[in-house]
Amino acid sequence: MKRLNICVDIDGTITDPYCYLEYFNNYFDKKIKPTDFSHHRLDIVYEVTRDEMTKFYMEEGRRMHLEATVQPDARDILWEMYKTHNMYFVTARYKEMESTTLEWIQLNQLPPARLYSLGSHYKVDAAKELCCDVFLEDNPENAQQLAENGINVLLVDTNYNKELSMNKVTRVHSWNEIKGLVDMMAGQ
Repeated sequence: MKRLNICVDIDGTITDPYCYLEYFNNYFDKKIKPTDFSHHRLDIVYEVTRDEMTKFYMEEGRRMHLEATVQPDARDILWEMYKTHNMYFVTARYKEMESTTLEWIQLNQLPPARLYSLGSHYKVDAAKELCCDVFLEDNPENAQQLAENGINVLLVDTNYNKELSMNKVTRVHSWNEIKGLVDMMAGQ
């Protein structure tokens, strides 16, 4: 069995992709549903400026991230992968949210994988630095950039990434499917 270097995004990948809807809907006084998410950029979905989205994040980000729900089977499968592979959490969250993210990881009893808070959606450099064999992601732009740079991506299926279809990107519908593909890549 090959020991893989696995990079794992957090929001929309480990967390339920729509668990933040209530916070955004309350703050922006909207009634957006998961089926309304045809784009990964929330400022576009909510028809607000980036500055308004940043203001929201500064006011609600900590509480929102601490209360984020973990997808079914993710915890157990992450622990299994952590025990047999090199695993890293690579997130676009700002560095200022790092202590909140670490607290959330501990609260949700996730493995203590090393955390990379990039403050940017560009993840290619981090993936290359970590010699990433496979990246678990939900954001279609991130997935495309990673794939274009030769990195295998397992793309968690969401309403906002349906359009992406390309080499090196494999769409997955559950954490059990992720585990099966990672096991296959490792030669198990």
